[in-house]
Amino acid sequence: METMLDKKVKYITQAEQLKQLSKEEQAAIKEVTERFSFRSNDYYLSLINWNDSEDPIRRIIIPHVCELEEWGQLDPSDEASYTIIPGLEHKYNSTALLLVSDICEGICRYCFRKRVFIESHEEHRLNLPAALEYIKEHTEINNILLTGGDPLVLATSKLEAIIRQLREIDHVNIIRIGTKMPAFNPHRIVDDPALLEMVSTYSTEKKKIYFMTHFVHPRELTDLAIESVHLLQKAGGQICNQTPLIRGVNDKAEVLAELLAKLSFIGAAPYYIFQCRPASGNKAYTVPIEEGYEIVEQAKARVSGLAKRVKFVMSHTSGKIEIVGKTEDFVYFKYHRAADDEDSGRFLSFKSNPEACWFDDYDEAIQEKSNRPAT
Repeated sequence: METMLDKKVKYITQAEQLKQLSKEEQAAIKEVTERFSFRSNDYYLSLINWNDSEDPIRRIIIPHVCELEEWGQLDPSDEASYTIIPGLEHKYNSTALLLVSDICEGICRYCFRKRVFIESHEEHRLNLPAALEYIKEHTEINNILLTGGDPLVLATSKLEAIIRQLREIDHVNIIRIGTKMPAFNPHRIVDDPALLEMVSTYSTEKKKIYFMTHFVHPRELTDLAIESVHLLQKAGGQICNQTPLIRGVNDKAEVLAELLAKLSFIGAAPYYIFQCRPASGNKAYTVPIEEGYEIVEQAKARVSGLAKRVKFVMSHTSGKIEIVGKTEDFVYFKYHRAADDEDSGRFLSFKSNPEACWFDDYDEAIQEKSNRPAT
């Protein structure tokens, strides 16, 4: 696969390369990496305070023995059920998802697609001509999400070839690029004028390119990272940020509020806060849903309206489920977007379960309401 490997950073993929750690710590990490891959670079590792064993950036990227605890599954959102052909998912009526890369600049320890980095998977071998034909035939698809892995790992020429062909399909109005590159390696953006030219060419007056960034902690918003966001904006890209709620990273209201505020300051719209998906190895990174709701609401109470547009959601197999409220005895959900359009907007209430980490951990709904008119 053609990739854009920035010469300004050095890649670290082995525990032995982490010279900041003791031999004992390296050995413990190696045990984890035999199961779940590790990848980072010297730019991102420089953000870590190595004197703090609980440093949040360290927790994001450095393997930990807690990942060996048996919990979760490799496909927690059941993406396999929505895979039409290799590399193409069609879960929501108007949106198709293309898996264009099986490499990330760094591998988040809480990744929900860690199955991609364990071994080669057919689902990530994108058959682009077949995918484009499917999209052409399905005129209800008006937006495409490019994901992976990270699309910005691809060489600009490779990425442009995909975007150019998508722009040739009249009913595709929005192209979204899911990326953590501005956090992991902003040099990739700052030092590649061809990428910015490509964005300027294909993010047009009526058909925008959106970059769905992945800043999860305020310290990731370095001056260089902010410059990379600004350059994408200046080229015509629209920036929205998606933040998973992660134990030990952003599970304090003041930290999450600082992140939301700083994102709003630079025009990176806070879009979603995701409940950490129950992927294998993710238990120690997961905040129970109801505790998470309290953290999110306390954070939103500290920021302006522009920073609190964010929604707290779960990407469940049945749809994107928003956590909308709780009382002492009950917790309330709404289908923000459902795989079955009939369920979109559906409102559900459940008895409180403070230990619940996923939608499936709740018993059958006590009452169900819908925003659809009665028939």
